[in-house]
Amino acid sequence: MAPRANWKGFLRLSLVTCPVALYPATSDTEKVSFNQINRKTGHRIKYAKVDAGTGEEVAPDDIMKGYKIDTDTYIEVSKDELDDIALESTRTIEIDEFVPKSDIDNRYLIRPYYLVPDGKVGHDAFAVIRETIRSMNKIAIGRVVLTNREHIIALEPLDKGLMGTLLRYPYEVRSEKEYFDDIQDVKVTKDMLDLAKHIVEQKSGSFEPEQFEDRYESALIDLINHKRNGLPTAKAAPKSGGNVINLMDALKRSLANDKQAAPATKAKSNGKKPKKRAEGQREMLLPISGSGKRAPKETAKPEPKKAEKPARAPAARSKKAS
Repeated sequence: MAPRANWKGFLRLSLVTCPVALYPATSDTEKVSFNQINRKTGHRIKYAKVDAGTGEEVAPDDIMKGYKIDTDTYIEVSKDELDDIALESTRTIEIDEFVPKSDIDNRYLIRPYYLVPDGKVGHDAFAVIRETIRSMNKIAIGRVVLTNREHIIALEPLDKGLMGTLLRYPYEVRSEKEYFDDIQDVKVTKDMLDLAKHIVEQKSGSFEPEQFEDRYESALIDLINHKRNGLPTAKAAPKSGGNVINLMDALKRSLANDKQAAPATKAKSNGKKPKKRAEGQREMLLPISGSGKRAPKETAKPEPKKAEKPARAPAARSKKAS
């Protein structure tokens, strides 16, 4: 089921207008998430809003916003006052200008959205705007109001639709000089640079996101599956500290290791060994029968004589974020 649109309105380039919908291009809902529970009862922990001075719980109607200007001193701002200054959404993304993609610093990128025609009408106008942006090989810059705040949005063609990326304002981006000024100016020798380039050549390839596995997510799924089945969980091996060695020796060893690993990696990739993935974890992590009870601890049960293998995630394949 497709997610609900975050925003609906119109996309306009001069006099060309079409109804559009804005959908989130990424999602964290497939990740394993935890609730806090009481160790003694197994009940979920809930939080109450209390007065820091009296310790008494405060009713929602008595809570307002305040801007801190000093210790225990706040400027109170009411909801009506915020509503008065909130930007009224014109429900229109007006394209103001076109810029080269290289002009947009990656630090200004916030999050991507999918922009699609809304309804059966307006597909022709949407196609005209999309293909105009594509033919110019530039990025369209506009503004959109989300949750009472105006955001800069960069639009570029993506397949049959448009991808809109929210951009930060300059005051939200820190200057790199605060961090880079203390970096020493080091002269890199030609020999070191040549060795490093050889390492890069050994590791060069094309970016294929589906080849990357979220190893921590997979470990979480394995851990939960083991505990569901009452199986003991393995202790992590202690991490050994690396020895400090000569930089040139490190480069040489890295190059030698990469050359040895290359044939094995190629053979493994040709074997198309399936990878675990997080998709489908909702089915894997279904509630245990008798859902009112906590899962048994592995120490409370003897090790099963012949336990079934814990559920594993299906093989990896390309997946678009919802």
